[in-house]
Amino acid sequence: MSREHRQQQFEQVLADHGPALARLAAAYERRPALREELLQDIAVALWQALPSFRGDASMKTFVLRVATNRAMTHLARRPPPTAGLDEAVDLPADGPSPEVAADVASRNARLMRAVEDLPLPMKQVMSLALEGLPPSDIAAVLGLSESNVGVRLHRAKAKLRAALVNTHE
Repeated sequence: MSREHRQQQFEQVLADHGPALARLAAAYERRPALREELLQDIAVALWQALPSFRGDASMKTFVLRVATNRAMTHLARRPPPTAGLDEAVDLPADGPSPEVAADVASRNARLMRAVEDLPLPMKQVMSLALEGLPPSDIAAVLGLSESNVGVRLHRAKAKLRAALVNTHE
């Protein structure tokens, strides 16, 4: 593969899957600076991995597999969390109204915090499910059986429901 073709493929992958990668990174890293670092690490990993893409799975599945693996490496080497202003959530710049935008941003932030607080096996499957991957693709990304993915998703949803009810009260 020529460098020019590789560059075009890489840019297309980022254009097609950039928002999904940002959401996946947010599921693993709440702090904006470290989330940005994780996204950069994911981009480097994708650049390195793209030549090995054989088409055995969809490009989305391949990209999310690479991103999930990089997120796992990031978790293993990240510094311990500290609370503070880093956790402030940016509201969307455009939207129907400031009130609706604030409500949507608040619900999304609660969901992302709840996903981030899940135990790692549940966080993995839930972050991929939130990206619209079916259980078969999640199983392929994580190297699990579909039944194991189903069990983890069921447990993760129950934990999320409980967490979101508790934070809403």
